[in-house]
Amino acid sequence: MASGAESGGGVLRHRDFRLFLTSRFLWGVALQMQAIAIAWRVYEVTRDPLALGLIGLFAFAPALPLSFVAGAVADRHDRQRVLALTYGAMSLGLAGFIALSGGSTAWPAYGLVVILGAARAFSNPASQALLANLVPEAEFPAAAAWSNTVNQTGVILGPSIGGLLFPLGARVPFIVALLAVVAAFILNASMARAPSRGGRRPPVTLAVFIAGYRFIWSAPAILGAITLDLVAVLLGGATALLPIYAADVFHFGPWGLGLLRSSPAIGSLTAAFVLTRAPLTRHAGRVMFGAVIVYGCATILFALATNIWLGMACLAVLGAADIVSVVVRQSLIQIDTPDDMRGRVVAVHNILTSASNNLGDFESGALAALIGAGPTIMAGGACAIVASMAWMRLFPALRDRDSLARGQSSR
Repeated sequence: MASGAESGGGVLRHRDFRLFLTSRFLWGVALQMQAIAIAWRVYEVTRDPLALGLIGLFAFAPALPLSFVAGAVADRHDRQRVLALTYGAMSLGLAGFIALSGGSTAWPAYGLVVILGAARAFSNPASQALLANLVPEAEFPAAAAWSNTVNQTGVILGPSIGGLLFPLGARVPFIVALLAVVAAFILNASMARAPSRGGRRPPVTLAVFIAGYRFIWSAPAILGAITLDLVAVLLGGATALLPIYAADVFHFGPWGLGLLRSSPAIGSLTAAFVLTRAPLTRHAGRVMFGAVIVYGCATILFALATNIWLGMACLAVLGAADIVSVVVRQSLIQIDTPDDMRGRVVAVHNILTSASNNLGDFESGALAALIGAGPTIMAGGACAIVASMAWMRLFPALRDRDSLARGQSSR
């Protein structure tokens, strides 16, 4: 019988890891609450799919330029202090929504989304790089699965809470989200200073800023995993169009949107919890490709759904498949990357993830304005399936990756 550490549960014995999980849970809840409130408010005001797509475009706007510095900041400075600053920036953005959410135009929301996007650009590299310093390397796959479990729990609760609070007033979800961020700040400050695993601070040079890109380009398994996610989510995402399905297809209000936004996370949480008890030990690469194919199939089925319950089931399957891909990808990045440049590699990963999510939202909104929401989502699911099949041939190092231990393949 496996020990607690081997099965995944033993990683929770680390106090700072538990504080980290709780703070990131609150951060995730706050992100999802403000996301659903912004999306519903924008669609309520405009009734325009393109306006929903613009949310993603403005969220991505600060991510690209900041990606060149956010990773270096995470590698050169105390990662907990970087997180504290990002919590402060997000608090400012939420305070802006509290002040302006009663307006009759969407444009102020786009400006505040830029602030939140900037905060996330710095938060993600710092938090993911910090995670690797809180547990022994051998326990990182279990820690990553726990981290994703907690994140997905926040993703489930955030939209549901936001949907319930929205009828109480447009400002209420933002007020509760602000309180969650403040609590996350306090928990982050309560952690002991986590030591890095060796290495020195990189100098401030152009080579340092682009080192993350160069490292990923030289690591075929990581490159394949990141770019597969980029293509699959960029072309296959349905999140931006959920307000349309909630309001015009399933005929639910903001509570229905909350259910739809929570459904992928329910599937993700279930899969992530299974992975905490039974971490992937064999055929990790092939499992990842299979998960992306399932993701594409579930996306197509959602587009064809005629009631909210069937749609929720499809989204749950989609979320379960997605989290398997996420765990494999994050484990490869954290395990195969040296600690002294992990922040920069994570920053590149996050800029590409932001590109796939936010630009995917814009692409979905723009295309839906032309051909409709259903055909847009169906085409995206088909593209995810085709991309997975193509990447299996283009990246044999990822396809043949067997264990998530450093550099092991099935051959």
